[in-house]
Amino acid sequence: MSQAQTSVKLKCAKLGYQYVVNHFLTCLLLPIMAMVFVQAIQLSPEKISNLWNNSIQFDFTKTVCSSVVVILVSILYFMSRPRGVYLVDYACYKPPLSLRVSFSIFMEHSRIILSSEPKSVEFQLKILERSCLGEDTCLPPAIHYIPPAPSLDTAREEAQMVIFSVMDSLFKKTELKPKDIDILIVNCSLFSPTPSLSAMVVNKYKMRDNVKSYNLSGMGCSAGLISIDLARDLLRVHPKSIAVVVSTEIITPNYYRGKDRSMLLPNCLFRMGGAAILLSNKWWIDLRRAKYKLLHTVRTHKGSNDKSYNCVYETEDSEGKTGISLSKDLMAIAGEALKSNITSLGPLVLPPSEQLLFLLSLIGRKVFNTKLKPYIPDFKQAFEHFCIHAGGRAVIDELQKNLQLSAEHVEASRMTLHRFGNTSSSSLWYELSYIEAKGRMKKGDRIWQIAFGSGFKCNSAVWKCNKTIETPTDGPWSDCIHKYPVYIPEIVKL
Repeated sequence: MSQAQTSVKLKCAKLGYQYVVNHFLTCLLLPIMAMVFVQAIQLSPEKISNLWNNSIQFDFTKTVCSSVVVILVSILYFMSRPRGVYLVDYACYKPPLSLRVSFSIFMEHSRIILSSEPKSVEFQLKILERSCLGEDTCLPPAIHYIPPAPSLDTAREEAQMVIFSVMDSLFKKTELKPKDIDILIVNCSLFSPTPSLSAMVVNKYKMRDNVKSYNLSGMGCSAGLISIDLARDLLRVHPKSIAVVVSTEIITPNYYRGKDRSMLLPNCLFRMGGAAILLSNKWWIDLRRAKYKLLHTVRTHKGSNDKSYNCVYETEDSEGKTGISLSKDLMAIAGEALKSNITSLGPLVLPPSEQLLFLLSLIGRKVFNTKLKPYIPDFKQAFEHFCIHAGGRAVIDELQKNLQLSAEHVEASRMTLHRFGNTSSSSLWYELSYIEAKGRMKKGDRIWQIAFGSGFKCNSAVWKCNKTIETPTDGPWSDCIHKYPVYIPEIVKL
């Protein structure tokens, strides 16, 4: 028998196994129902008449009491269960073309700024060639100066440019008024001024005095999902509320101008970006207009391990210049964090067939000491779409390999990295927007957002699409979606 025939038979066998296990109750009930039906059609008219006469001789008081108990239990259940959290809509920042940084501009500026460090320039060139970034990514105005002119004022200007832009877009798309917002959460890892960025938003839009505002900083690229998790918890305890989450990273004060290679990497990867997300627990209104329902959030923190804690670290180099140092162990640490995260996520989302195979594999290795490889669950059985943090080519490649995903499953992540670069915590929303712009999001589809961040953290969010999403006419991909997907070579010679 040929290898192809064997592969087809194994695939068919697995599909049959999945169907039987995932529909076990149905398969069990069908024979029972068939037996009951056969017995019923064999009953004589006299027996049917006797059964009917016996059934109407009931105790009225017992029936009423039973009905009251059932109603009360049902009311208690519906009142005590967690409130649903819905994503009504979101908006992503689209930088103006004047802030575009092509490869030639980036390298020209690097040669001038690091004129005394040719090895550092050469290193950045090699990173850029392999980065997966395209020619249309953007950097803030202060970084376009030679030399760059980062300051507190220019950093605030970038924050206002990005945050106010996405907030205005969100208000326009949803017809939401600033006074309607009950909860505001802003996350930005590396820029934390006083007053805070959340206070800046409250001041700009003259929000209510009792708005619950939160400002998260220092939590890395996964902070966007931490904000979603926080918003979910707040919406569960505050009924009839609306929450807005703003995720961004301010590049201006964090552009490194030294020669430490581990700290030059972020210069080549990080670019401008931001997103604003509207969440609500008003299900009677939002069930009709909301795009998605939040099903699960899972957070994993490996900070108790020193290597994990230090792998993404803000520090000073030997010359006193501040930057973000990325460890060589980053991918290995990310892999361990991912394993911990999916171990918690799997039981929540995987079908019974995959959970059973995983359990049998675990028993075989732990109890019988067999040398079987750990079974990697097929998450394609649980999700139709994957939004993997566009942190870099290596991150996407590693997750595609570990989760056994196809090129189409990681297409949104790769194209987001190519078009916008690493926009930190907001990258997941550019990816979701890409899937919508391609017209692929259908009612009932499940989406897995997964992000990594300093600490070291791995966070997941699971959404379910409430309605088939019409292809948007605006948004960050509106003028370029027809060009994508594009072929991205391993190395782009510059």
